[in-house]
Amino acid sequence: MTDISFQDRAAGALMGAFIGDALGLGPHWYYDLDDMRADFGPWISGYTDPKPGRYHAGMKAGQLSQAGIISEMLLRSVVERDGYDEADFCRRLDEELFPLLDGTPMNGPGGYTSQSIRHAWKRRVKEGAPWGQTAGHADTTEAAERALVLAIRYAHEPRRLAETVSSNCLLTQADEAIVAMTTAYCCILGALVAGEPLDSQLSDKLMAQVKSGELPFHAVTSDRLKAPPPGAEPSRAGTFASPDALLSVSYMAEAAADPGIRIEPAWKVSIVYGMPCAIYHQLPAAYYLAARFSDDFESAVLHAINGGGQNQARAMLTGALAGAQTGLGGIPARFVDGLEHGPELMELAQRLGAAAAS
Repeated sequence: MTDISFQDRAAGALMGAFIGDALGLGPHWYYDLDDMRADFGPWISGYTDPKPGRYHAGMKAGQLSQAGIISEMLLRSVVERDGYDEADFCRRLDEELFPLLDGTPMNGPGGYTSQSIRHAWKRRVKEGAPWGQTAGHADTTEAAERALVLAIRYAHEPRRLAETVSSNCLLTQADEAIVAMTTAYCCILGALVAGEPLDSQLSDKLMAQVKSGELPFHAVTSDRLKAPPPGAEPSRAGTFASPDALLSVSYMAEAAADPGIRIEPAWKVSIVYGMPCAIYHQLPAAYYLAARFSDDFESAVLHAINGGGQNQARAMLTGALAGAQTGLGGIPARFVDGLEHGPELMELAQRLGAAAAS
């Protein structure tokens, strides 16, 4: 990773997320893997059209789902405003997305509207609630899928990264544990963009940022999770209850590197950690795949897709982590070429990387 420039890692992370999202469009939410294989063959290797009657039906291979569309909205806002401007992002949701929704799942740009966005739409459009009173209790990765833009933009500023990600998450998801896991994922992604390896030592480096006050997680233990000094009780003001969400990644990385622990083929990670949408199923699988295929973007995202279930989110989150490690140059050209508006997204990704590097 030391041979890859910061800008290349930043652009790779963002394009990796968009590619992962688009790869999931066709085979999204097949919980019966025999059905998925019957519709798409034994191995999905690229973009596919959704089948009639399925999620995203009528869309075409290489297009973004609504998760990707919202991520692009945040990306444009951050690039055009030269940083995170929450009021501007909320205005875009109000003006560009919400008028196209009707509050039902199988509707809206991208062919499907997620639970947290439906709830925010109801609060804003039907009930007239102000932003800040729009979050629901969805336990999914929807905030992480868009806030990864902020992880890339503030990869050199851990405190600012955590602040903006948690604030953005709270627009649509209110559960503190979900906000903590979303923020932790973005802190991990930011560390990879900044050049840290995804290995068994990464969590120790993140915990050092907790101890220094750069990351807003409450920690009682001393170094390397040892017992605290007698009488110690650090303040919890403004922090998440536990740093455990920062510790998960190194356990997954250790499992991926341990010859005594094998998940074969790697797509079966979805069975080990679970196929459903909840963030506690999704993040371990993404961490595992990104660690196992740290220098192989294609294998990382395709194993994420071929595991079925909520494979779109799994591939989007994995794609960002994998792209941050390989850089843009490590992403096969066919994935960029087949992505709708690929050149335009590439330009935005490079502009975001340049802004983050300055």
